[in-house]
Amino acid sequence: MRGWPVTLTEGPVGLRPLRHRDASTWRDLRVRNADWLRPWEPTNPETPLFRSGLGPYLGMVHSMRHEARQGLALPWVVTYNDDFVGQLTIGAIVWGSARSAQIGYWVDRQVAGRGVIPTAVALAVDHCFFTVGLHRLEANIRPENAASRRVVEKLGFREEGIRRRHLHIDGAWRDHICYALTVEDVPGGLRSRWLATRKQAFPRSPS
Repeated sequence: MRGWPVTLTEGPVGLRPLRHRDASTWRDLRVRNADWLRPWEPTNPETPLFRSGLGPYLGMVHSMRHEARQGLALPWVVTYNDDFVGQLTIGAIVWGSARSAQIGYWVDRQVAGRGVIPTAVALAVDHCFFTVGLHRLEANIRPENAASRRVVEKLGFREEGIRRRHLHIDGAWRDHICYALTVEDVPGGLRSRWLATRKQAFPRSPS
């Protein structure tokens, strides 16, 4: 796939491909953030969300690397000051006449609220639109997930309605709000628009 693998950075925020040697860090973050993440993440019986072993991470890396080679996903680690603090994945990529994909992310609670995920999403969106060649990106978010909804709303994603019982999460089928962007929505790039907006709101912010 054009534009993969790739590392992207903006100030202290970075995106880089998943690595096998990240396994211990990933496990520790997931266990420490279990209560923070559990209400929002899809239930997958083949890959338990929170376990002390390294098997789930290694299996995920193998699967995502395969999907990346097939042009179906872009799986990144989110870094902050070079520390592993979360993940951002562009998945469910459809080519042909659609050229669309879905974006998902999670972040360590300790760095939430610092603009890490909005910056990472802006970097990923620009790369997908202007290098990879996608046309549309969706983010499907539970209505109750106010923090995640603020991320896409600050970035200018368009709300397109409710997807009823869209994903199985935390023991039940949950509704999700569909947010979307197309390349026509950000002709000058999302990164530059986000940084300008952030600078106006937080003029002394380092990121």
